[in-house]
Amino acid sequence: MRAEVIPDLCIACGLCIEICPEVFSWSEEEKAEAKAGEVPAELEEKVEEAAENCPTDAIETG
Repeated sequence: MRAEVIPDLCIACGLCIEICPEVFSWSEEEKAEAKAGEVPAELEEKVEEAAENCPTDAIETG
């Protein structure tokens, strides 16, 4: 699984970082971003939770 944050949709609420700081962090533009690479299997459930709870649907997974 991979995760991506669409910067134009991100409102920097920080919910994804709170839910899964192992995958999401702050970018230089002060928006959330997903760390590069594959999401470890043990974190996939947390990434899906972050995507489902994102108020602007800015997180894409696949």
